[in-house]
Amino acid sequence: MSRIARSYVLRRIVRSLFVIWFVTTCVFFLVRLMPGNPVEAYINKLISAQGMSYDSAQAQASSLFSFDPRTPLINQYWSYLVGVAHLNFGNSILSPGTTVLTKIGSHLPYTLFSVGYALIISIIIGLLLGMLMAYRRGGVVDHVMSAVGSTLHAIPNYLFAIMFLVFGGIQLGLFDFASLRGTHTDGINPSFSITFLSDVMYHAALPVTIYVLTTFGTWALIMKASTTQALEEDFVMVARARGLSGARIGAMYVGRNAVLPLVAQIAVQAGFVVGGAIFVELILGYEGVGQLLYDAVNGRDYPVIQGILLIITISVVGANLIADLCYGILDPRIRDKGVEE
Repeated sequence: MSRIARSYVLRRIVRSLFVIWFVTTCVFFLVRLMPGNPVEAYINKLISAQGMSYDSAQAQASSLFSFDPRTPLINQYWSYLVGVAHLNFGNSILSPGTTVLTKIGSHLPYTLFSVGYALIISIIIGLLLGMLMAYRRGGVVDHVMSAVGSTLHAIPNYLFAIMFLVFGGIQLGLFDFASLRGTHTDGINPSFSITFLSDVMYHAALPVTIYVLTTFGTWALIMKASTTQALEEDFVMVARARGLSGARIGAMYVGRNAVLPLVAQIAVQAGFVVGGAIFVELILGYEGVGQLLYDAVNGRDYPVIQGILLIITISVVGANLIADLCYGILDPRIRDKGVEE
């Protein structure tokens, strides 16, 4: 690897690590600015749910939690940084004896599956439709799909989930929402069996549908613009002059060059796999990371909140880092310019 390439990679890595540290620090202090703390939240829950007196509830909370809200923030912050450096995010406050990684690990695979699966489907559909729109630009297909893609892109996924649930599930009765709640049916133990995997896909049908419908239009519009630009390049004209078939030109010349600008977009979008599902999971009752974060915020479970947001930060920053490195490889001019700056 040349000196310029090493410098480019090192600069991007250092910048990414700084961003992760900065965001992690902001999250640490911001969650502690929320009104109340885990002990107070649990005390209020006992008083409202069981009618206990404040003193009794406080005594039970103090014996249950190891968290002391009177500990100086700087000491809590230092302990957190040391733990993160050792890949130890601590224990959940609301679930004593359970590590943060254990709680996240029990929910994260379902979020990764639903959003990742939907991302693959939406990218494939979007790329194919985008090329079709570019080849048929100005026609009926182009106008209709451009309108549909722009409309779906403008609707937030959580709002689309509400509309899908109200009209599709309640008004029209197209699906049984009650049976689709959760990540899998009670009584079916997680395993690599066909029964469990098919059950997981059944319960993920709604969130996957929502993610695909709200994202494929974006990929189609991006691919259309990229393909249209590629069709105007000189190498396409040369290929046509050589008598190559339209299918070969589309696959070997147009498609390959049109997809390259989308590499960064795909990498960045992949970074939002975890964070982009929070509200949809809450609305659809899908017990992924979004549901876990919601419960942690309500209970002021600081370690779990910090752990989830740290994972989201790392995924987004890591995706941007991969995109930067890919751009540097695909176009050395960007890498050389970045080093000169």
